Amino acid sequence: MTSLVTETPAAASADALAHFEARLGFETDCWDVHASLAGGATDFVLLDVRSPEAFAKGHVDGAINLPHARITGERMRSFAPDSTFVVYCAGPHCNGANKAAVRLARLGYPVKEMIGGITGWLDEGFELANGS
Repeated sequence: MTSLVTETPAAASADALAHFEARLGFETDCWDVHASLAGGATDFVLLDVRSPEAFAKGHVDGAINLPHARITGERMRSFAPDSTFVVYCAGPHCNGANKAAVRLARLGYPVKEMIGGITGWLDEGFELANGS
């Protein structure tokens, strides 16, 4: 009997490898961001793309608040052109990080989404900073 899982066959291993390797170029997770920040990493800029009000209630320590709608070429000129950005929003129910990633990519910046956003951060048991 075929299950609902295998009703559609799995992709060929080579295709799966290409797919999952590519995803790592677009995404990072809360654990890797936390470990990188704790280790003093300075090779990426963490952007919280939610509203200033949401940011003030709690955000990842070290994040810069820049709502996705305010990401413009003029505003981004203060960053080095080769800056890598990691963007996050509220969580899997929010597409703000995707909108920010699109804007940054259109401006030519390397960008990854921190999957899970604030929800994922809290699910991992990590603390939030408060204030602006």
